[in-house]
Amino acid sequence: MAPSIVRLSKNQQLFLYFSSLTLIIFAVAPDILLDIPTAFMLKNHLHATASQVSLFRLLTGIPMYVGFAFGMTRDLWDPFGWRDRGYFRLFGPLAILVFVWLALTHLSYSGLLIGVFLAMISFRFLMAAYSGLISLIGQEELMSGRLSALWMVFRYISFIVAYFASGFITEHLSPRQTFILTAAVTLPLCLYGFLKPRVVFSHAYDNPHARGTTFLGDLKRLVKHRAVYPAIFIILLWNFMPGFNTPMQFYLSNQLHAPDSVYANFNCIFYGSYIPVVVLYGILCTRFPLRKLLWCGAMVGIPSMIPLAFIHSGRQALLLASVMGMMSALGQCAFYDLAIRSCPPGLQGTLMMAADAVNNLAFRASDVVGTKIYGLSTTHGFLYCVIAMTATYFLILPAILFVPRELISTSDGQPSPALDAELLSELAGSPATP
Repeated sequence: MAPSIVRLSKNQQLFLYFSSLTLIIFAVAPDILLDIPTAFMLKNHLHATASQVSLFRLLTGIPMYVGFAFGMTRDLWDPFGWRDRGYFRLFGPLAILVFVWLALTHLSYSGLLIGVFLAMISFRFLMAAYSGLISLIGQEELMSGRLSALWMVFRYISFIVAYFASGFITEHLSPRQTFILTAAVTLPLCLYGFLKPRVVFSHAYDNPHARGTTFLGDLKRLVKHRAVYPAIFIILLWNFMPGFNTPMQFYLSNQLHAPDSVYANFNCIFYGSYIPVVVLYGILCTRFPLRKLLWCGAMVGIPSMIPLAFIHSGRQALLLASVMGMMSALGQCAFYDLAIRSCPPGLQGTLMMAADAVNNLAFRASDVVGTKIYGLSTTHGFLYCVIAMTATYFLILPAILFVPRELISTSDGQPSPALDAELLSELAGSPATP
């Protein structure tokens, strides 16, 4: 008897492609894998202060803050006729060359700044192709919620892998060994420039959701697309977290005298706790309209940072990390589900990279703000950071009221004739791409 052949459904093939791509791209991204090792390179090898470390993170994050430009490039430029795959063929090898250069040069503040900055530019192009493609497929297949959940699950699995690796790298590898390892683990990402599964690419760019216009026409449509503004503003508020990054790192190591690995392990547990809730969101989004999930996610997420005020040891930080992660997960999925639904036709890369830009700008800028707040008091500075984070989250509630009702009135997989009519009307009123 011939062995049976397991045939995957269309959705299963989509999930397999995007889960593996998500896992790799986030695990090797320099803003994740190298964030903690470079911070401790600065602190331990170059004797940088907390302000210098936060400034380094702010400056190397500049390519992330202008993600709009990378997304617009993805929507308008088709490298060598390969569309999104062309970005992986071109910018994956460029990132590897940068890491090799960092490994071969003498460690210095300026050299580290330039190298990480160049690596960030390469990865912004890769992220633009990835996020534009997954958002396009999410809109075309009415799977924004499920792909958002898949994105989050494998993104945070990547975070766990990267942060555990960061803890090991920080304590056991030299800077040169760190960059050689980063170059090696980036190599598999280049292979996605040569993969072309039919279930993803056969008609992806022929659908009205993928149809752009001219450069000026696209800018005009983006500005007039009213769903853009509340989605971007909510993501900005959600990621404004003074105290979560450098202040916590210094609070744990300097005031609580915890080992350097505790901060990395805290991040692993925090993001790992997202996973069961995100899987649950993948089920709930097919049964409830996004409107209900947005409100539930916001209400549970607002107090999610309060447990930080009760940390008095590294062990307590690790114990509370899982509670905080589970409280944050539902809102994280709902807000990015909203972002995917809010993408104007043909501008998925632009909006998702704009969302990524405000995400990172808010996180990095709030780190600088948090460092200033942390320095206000030797005894209560970290508590002030927690209060600032919670107060910011409260502003999400009125922002939800400005989301167009028709955008969030359906569950995942449920068509919306009103949105389809709006899409066709928007394209009909704009000049076609030459």
